[in-house]
Amino acid sequence: MIRKICEADREAFLRMSADFYASAAVSHPVPAAYHADAFDELMRSDAYAEGYMVEADGKPVGFALTAKTYSREAGGAVLWLEELYILEGYRSRGLGKEYFAFIEEHARRKGIARIRLEVAPDNVRARALYKKLGYVPLEYDQMLMELRGGIKGE
Repeated sequence: MIRKICEADREAFLRMSADFYASAAVSHPVPAAYHADAFDELMRSDAYAEGYMVEADGKPVGFALTAKTYSREAGGAVLWLEELYILEGYRSRGLGKEYFAFIEEHARRKGIARIRLEVAPDNVRARALYKKLGYVPLEYDQMLMELRGGIKGE
């Protein structure tokens, strides 16, 4: 089951968020405070980001975060799938596929023009799922400038 994140999910989210950023699915860690900051933003408003809990066996076993933006290239709003994390023992049970069905329907209802995501180059398992679901590689390299810390430039 996929549901909107709520205040009661704080501890589960913080624990899984730390696990996610310590995993091979992420190319770099983030400062510990960013996990709590993200949760606080999710509770404050859904203007920029939305959070979801993935449940199985009556308990939270994963989380997902989305962010909203606008793209003239896409012709409208874009929903970024920022993060999807499922506990190791619950992977390969169809929960990722369930989340994508949920979020794609949500995006259609909201009139979203495009769904976009990032995946680490060596995350073969996630890449296979995304390809199977119809996602295609985007022929852009990304660049950024950190204004708050986070990733250090080369």
